[in-house]
Amino acid sequence: MQPAERIFVAGHRGLAGSAILRRLKAEKFENLICRTSRELDLRDPQAVEVFFEQERPDYVFLAAAKVGGILANSSYPAEFIHDNLQIQTHVIDAAYRWGVKKLLFLGSSCIYPKYAPQPIKEDSLLTGPLEPTNEWYAVAKIAGVKMGQAYRRQYGFNVISLMPTNLYGPGDNFDLKTSHVLPALIRKFHEAKRSSAPEVVVWGSGTPRREFLHVDDLADAAVFLMRHYDEEEIINVGVGKDIPIADLARLIKDVVGYSGEIVLDTSKPDGTPRKLLDTARLTQLGWQPQIDLREGIASTYGWFLEN
Repeated sequence: MQPAERIFVAGHRGLAGSAILRRLKAEKFENLICRTSRELDLRDPQAVEVFFEQERPDYVFLAAAKVGGILANSSYPAEFIHDNLQIQTHVIDAAYRWGVKKLLFLGSSCIYPKYAPQPIKEDSLLTGPLEPTNEWYAVAKIAGVKMGQAYRRQYGFNVISLMPTNLYGPGDNFDLKTSHVLPALIRKFHEAKRSSAPEVVVWGSGTPRREFLHVDDLADAAVFLMRHYDEEEIINVGVGKDIPIADLARLIKDVVGYSGEIVLDTSKPDGTPRKLLDTARLTQLGWQPQIDLREGIASTYGWFLEN
């Protein structure tokens, strides 16, 4: 992947896509192609076809997707499966037919079974039932992985698939109705601090454990793998350690500077009890994350305050 080659970052305004775009710019890539969803609706096969015919990218980072937390997945299951299936189907197919050299498909750790052995190895895929609260998104992402593998086997199209753990960082979604747990907690503690609220309610028992990867680390891994990985097998991207949600809440409370109490609402769903990725395959290739969780939360809170 040379600096002068044409690179399409699909979903460049999203959390992952914007970080990948920042990374590519920092490495002096010159021909970066971006379209907003208004300029190019990836759910529209004709629009995608015209785009690839005109732009002819050499490389594609497919980070465009409809994403959200437990509440969003539960509220809009049809949109989560329909939109994601359409986006990835149209982009992967058009990329192959218009001569893209390599495509990176961004999946999610939620594709793994709810009770997969921990830490989760890549070969755990399709070995058990999914977490019900996000199965619509997970099924779509699994289909994207399998489509990439099928196009590789039948047509020799170089598609690699990354499975990142829970992402956070600059550009995150802080809407309490649609966001994931970490940005939602930042928002909750910030608003509680501002209003001098006596307590902050956190969904669930606080016992589920989650792994969090700063999105700039993901972007670094994505560019690294685009250069150094060419296999059919999916590859996990994470930090190799996790934290209970209750401890995460206390950490965010401390970073934000909130002095009230944390109340756990056990009537709300916990989701998967634990979701830690086995990152040995990526580590063996020579990549390691660089951003500590406290440092990452502090920089993310700073971005939230500025924006």
